[in-house]
Amino acid sequence: MTEPLPYDVTGSGPVLLVLPGGAGHPMGLGPLTERLAARFTVVTYDPLGLAHGRLGLPVPEQRVADWSEGAHRVLEAVLPEGGSAYVVGTSSGGIAALDLLARHPGRLAHVVAHEPPCVMVLPDGEARRAELIGQLDGPGRPPAEGDAATPYGVFLARVLRPFTSYLPSFTASPGGLSVSNQLSDPM
Repeated sequence: MTEPLPYDVTGSGPVLLVLPGGAGHPMGLGPLTERLAARFTVVTYDPLGLAHGRLGLPVPEQRVADWSEGAHRVLEAVLPEGGSAYVVGTSSGGIAALDLLARHPGRLAHVVAHEPPCVMVLPDGEARRAELIGQLDGPGRPPAEGDAATPYGVFLARVLRPFTSYLPSFTASPGGLSVSNQLSDPM
C-alpha cells in the first residue's frame, strides 16, 4: 500500500495546483493561497511531506520525474473525470511543472513556471550550474535530517543538484505555458 500523497486543498473554483520551490515545503505560501482560494480550488502539493510530519526524516536524492508524477497523481485524485487544472510552480516546483507538462499535457489547462532554474538550457549551462551550486551550498549548510533539520537543508542536500541538471523536453511546442521571472498581483 502506498503512502497518502501530502497535499492540502482550500477554496473553490477551477483547480489550481501549486508546486512550491526549494524542497517543496509550502511554508510562506499561506497569504498567496488564501488570495487565490477566492477564485480557485487551490491544491498545494508537498512532494516530500515536509509540512506533513516528515521534516527531519531521511530523504533520498530527489528526481524531477518523481515530483511531476506525484503531482500527476494528486491531480488524478482531485480532478473530475476529463477535467483539467491550472498549475503554478516556482523555482524547483517550476521545474516539476515543466516536467508535468511534458509528461501529462492533457490534464493541464495552463502552466506557469516561475523562475525555474533550468540553467542547462543555456549555452554555458554547466558553468552556470556550478556557479549556482557554489553560491548556495557549502560549509555551514543547515541540516537535512534530525531534530534541527530545515527545508532549506533538505533542498541543498537532496534537490539542488538533480533539479539544476534538468533539461526540459517537449515533443511539441508546449501551448499553455508561461515562464516568468517575477510574480505580479493579478487581484
